[in-house]
Amino acid sequence: MFDKIGFIGCGNMGSVIAKAIYRNAGEASFYLANRPKKQAEELSLQMPGSSVVSNVDVAEKCDLIVLGIKPQVMPSVLSEISPVLKERKEGFTILTMAAGLSCETIRKMADVSCPVIRIMPNMPAGIGCGVIMYCGLDAGEDLLSEVPELLSGSGTVDRIDEKLIDAASAISGCGPAYAYIFIEALADGGVDCGLPRDKAMAYAARTLEGAAALVRQSGQHPGVLKDAVCSPGGTTIEGVRALEEGGFRAAAMNAVIAAYEKTLQMK
Repeated sequence: MFDKIGFIGCGNMGSVIAKAIYRNAGEASFYLANRPKKQAEELSLQMPGSSVVSNVDVAEKCDLIVLGIKPQVMPSVLSEISPVLKERKEGFTILTMAAGLSCETIRKMADVSCPVIRIMPNMPAGIGCGVIMYCGLDAGEDLLSEVPELLSGSGTVDRIDEKLIDAASAISGCGPAYAYIFIEALADGGVDCGLPRDKAMAYAARTLEGAAALVRQSGQHPGVLKDAVCSPGGTTIEGVRALEEGGFRAAAMNAVIAAYEKTLQMK
């Protein structure tokens, strides 16, 4: 387990991962860096004992350096801390969550030969219902085995070949946004039928939550479960017909493909 863990980038996803690791890292010391500094200070209040420092401080002190920054910012941040990393005598590991940037790309940007772990989390990890894929470069089994432990309680933590991680993230990383659109659309339909907005929203969200749980727990194909709801000549099959006429299935597939192709363009 790591002794000193530093986070460069304390935005939405960086904060989610920082708090998850904080819960599971035992007696480790924590260091938080962000621009603007205020975000790191706010996060520090939720992580008692952590210290707000600079990017360079994290690079100098920590044996696990977590990069919670956007892909377009990565080159400038790594060029800033690269000289410090190259001067270090003790070993360290970089953990990145930037979409589209491979472990090898991160290492080349940093111009170091340390182990790199790549994770692709999603926002529901913040409430313990997330999906987090991970892989590594020159990270031995002992090191990689610590990833599920560090992120325990965040949801499903699954090791995957790096060549598949971008496709997986196009579902789990981007998928919550698509689910939110669907929830909003279901609620809008309910409102149009006369339901109060708060009830329509609550019913829509809970319905998706329950449907997803049934897929996971039953192990049945979603198509089989869909058929079980669709009585002959009933209301549900009429709604399914409307979705098919609107290209719902193709639109959902195209959303995943579009996100994947955009990720490839970022490499």
